Amino acid sequence: MGAYIRRRLVQSVIVVWGVSVLVFFLLRLAPGDPATLLLAESASPEQIAEVREKWGLNDPIPVQYMVFLSHALRGDLGDSLFFQQPALAVLLERMPATLQLSAAALLFSLSVAIPVGLLSALRRDTVWDYLGTGLAMLGQAIPPYWLGIMLILVFSVGLGWFPTSGRGTPMHLVLPAITLGSVLMALVTRLVRSGMLDVLGEDYIRTARAKGLPERRVIVRHALRNILIPLVTVVGLQLGALFGGAVITESIFAWPGVGRLALQAINARDYPLVQASVLFISVVYVLLKLAVDILYVYLDPRIRYD
Repeated sequence: MGAYIRRRLVQSVIVVWGVSVLVFFLLRLAPGDPATLLLAESASPEQIAEVREKWGLNDPIPVQYMVFLSHALRGDLGDSLFFQQPALAVLLERMPATLQLSAAALLFSLSVAIPVGLLSALRRDTVWDYLGTGLAMLGQAIPPYWLGIMLILVFSVGLGWFPTSGRGTPMHLVLPAITLGSVLMALVTRLVRSGMLDVLGEDYIRTARAKGLPERRVIVRHALRNILIPLVTVVGLQLGALFGGAVITESIFAWPGVGRLALQAINARDYPLVQASVLFISVVYVLLKLAVDILYVYLDPRIRYD
């Protein structure tokens, strides 16, 4: 187990390093000059050249990357060109908002998906099953950006129940959480339904019912417990996807998180801030993937890593 964790940690470091290389070089090859965007339109060529020299933009791209890598290994991701602050500090300031939104989206998706998936499996081929399956299909078919706009039009502009944007009260969190968690909700609903249908046909479920165990105990203690492994896998991997999907959701609802910050940094060609944002999302994803793999051993003793 220890050897497996060490091997996966090495793989994770390689993945994060590869992401840093890809993002760094793609940003430098993209059109647009950050020095020109940072200064006013009336800035002279001398002022632009001074800014480029200050931020090392005149150096060859490989040299710029080696400078970035040497600083990053010391925990210094550079200063934001737009905010004139350390990029890591700006990122950490926005991180609580993204974590709050992701947690709310996860809570929404699981609190809806698990009961709906169970009901669909237990009431197979009934109206409840059709409603649950239809909800899951809608969740996967509707793009989150379109869903977010429709939620704003109906529940904010039309009915006035929720604010359209910003972050301040729990009411601000409702529509963004539904938008961000809709795809995960649909995925988990279908997973719970299909998993329960498979498990309910097993011999040990029929034996438990033949012994006269209460139906609730059969479902919770025996059936639901055996679909935890695929459920934990999907949820764990999708947590990383929530951070990536937050870019669109936070932009629609003007949610002041890492996703919206990353989009603003891309538009401003703020190289250090874009790199810090992408590295943060990459690290979160690889760590969650590692945590899910380790949980396998504890959830299913039959699984062992050599």
